[in-house]
Amino acid sequence: MADPVYDLTITNATLATHETSEQVDIAITDGRIAALGGVSAGQGRDHIDATGLTVLPGVIDTQVHFREPGIEHKEDLQSGSLAAVMGGVTGVFEMPNTKPPTTTAEAVDDKVARATNRMHCDFAFYVGGTHENAAQLPELEKMTGVCGVKVFMGSSTGNLLVPDDDGVADILKFIRRRAAFHSEDEFRLRERRALAETGKVETHPVWRDAEAAISSTRRLVKLAREAGKNIHVLHISTEEEMQILAANRDIASVEVTPQHLTLAAPEAYEKLGTFAQMNPPIREARHRAALWKALEQGIVDVIGSDHAPHTREEKADTYPHSPAGLPGVQTLLPLMLNHMAEGKLSLSKLVFLTSYRARSLFNLADKGEVAIGRHADLTFVDLAATRTIEEDWIASRCGWSPFTGKTVRGWPVGTMVRGHRVMWDGVLETPETGQPIAFDI
Repeated sequence: MADPVYDLTITNATLATHETSEQVDIAITDGRIAALGGVSAGQGRDHIDATGLTVLPGVIDTQVHFREPGIEHKEDLQSGSLAAVMGGVTGVFEMPNTKPPTTTAEAVDDKVARATNRMHCDFAFYVGGTHENAAQLPELEKMTGVCGVKVFMGSSTGNLLVPDDDGVADILKFIRRRAAFHSEDEFRLRERRALAETGKVETHPVWRDAEAAISSTRRLVKLAREAGKNIHVLHISTEEEMQILAANRDIASVEVTPQHLTLAAPEAYEKLGTFAQMNPPIREARHRAALWKALEQGIVDVIGSDHAPHTREEKADTYPHSPAGLPGVQTLLPLMLNHMAEGKLSLSKLVFLTSYRARSLFNLADKGEVAIGRHADLTFVDLAATRTIEEDWIASRCGWSPFTGKTVRGWPVGTMVRGHRVMWDGVLETPETGQPIAFDI
C-alpha cells in the first residue's frame, strides 16, 4: 500500500501542550490535523522542517479592539489581524465598542461580512450587552461568529455602559453562555473624577483606584452567583480581586494582560507618560506581584492583550483628555515568552493560558488544542531567539508600542491558520483567509 499523501508535513518539531513537550511529526490535510507521529517528510505535498522550533497550539487572544466599524483611523479588522499574525496569534475575540456598537444582529452580520476573507487570522465577535438588548441576547449570542456577551460596568472607550446592579442582573438572567465583564465601579469613578489632575497621568490609578475595581468585582460575583451564571472577568489588576475570584472559581474565570504583568506604577508613567494609560490602570508593584502569584496558583485562566490602539497624536494629548488603551496583540506572545525565559512560568502553563484554557472556557469547536481532527492552527516559536521589539515591526495602524526597545528572549517565527502558513519569518505569506470561529453551544 502506498504511503498516504498529506497536504503538509511538519517534521523535527517540538510540540508543546498544556501538559508536556515532545518531538512529534505532524501531518495536515484539508486544514486539519491528520496525524501526530509516524509521519515522514516525503508524505506531504509540502513540508516544513521545524528543527530548532517549538510548535504551540495556535495562540488565541481573547480580548482585542480592532475599532471597525467607525474608528478605522486607529485600526481596522485587516490591520489589527496583521498585527495578530505577525505576533504568532491565530485567532482573536474582538470587542463591541465600535461605532455603531455591536449590539444588534445587523451589526454582528456586518462585522462578520467585513472580516471574512479579509482578516488574516480567524475571529469571533463579542455582542455588547445593554439595558435595551438584554432580552435579545439569547438569540444574539448564538449567531455565527459570536463568542459571547461583553458588559462594561465602568466607562472606557465608546459609550457601552451598564453600571447598575439591576442592569447587570437583567443581562445575566437572559444569557446562556459565559459573559465577559469590564469590572470597574462607574459610580465611584464619577465621584472621584476630580482626582484625575490635568497634565498628571500618574493620577490615573488614583482616580480609577483599586477600590473601584474591587467593589465592582465583588458586586459582579454576587450577581452572577444569584443568577447561577458563569462570568469571565477581564484585565484583573488588583491583589484583592484575585482573592475574591479565587474563592469563586466555580462561576468566575479570570483574564490578566501582559501589560499588567510587565509594567508597574510609578515607573511606567514616569517612562511612558500617557502612553501607559489604560483602564483599569497600571498599578503599583504589589498588585503586579499578586497577579503573578495568582497565575502560579492557577487562578488565572487566560492571557488577553486588551489590544486597544489609539493614534500617537491622541495619546499625546494632555491627561486626562488622552484616551486610555494600549496596543498589544502583536507583543502578547513575545512578552510572555520572555517571562517564561525569566522563569516566571513554564511552557506548559503558557500553552494553557494562551490556547488550551480558552478552548474549554468558551467551548471552541475546532481550536485551542493540537489534536487529530482539529484545525491546524499552529504557532511556531524560537525559544532561543533574542530580539528587540522595534517600531518598524509593529503592524498595528497606530504604529507604536509601549514595549518598543524592549529586548526579549523567545520569538514567534511562524503563524499557521487552518493549515495556511500565514506568517513566516516576519513575512505575510497567505493573506486574508480569516473565517469565523465556531463554538459548541
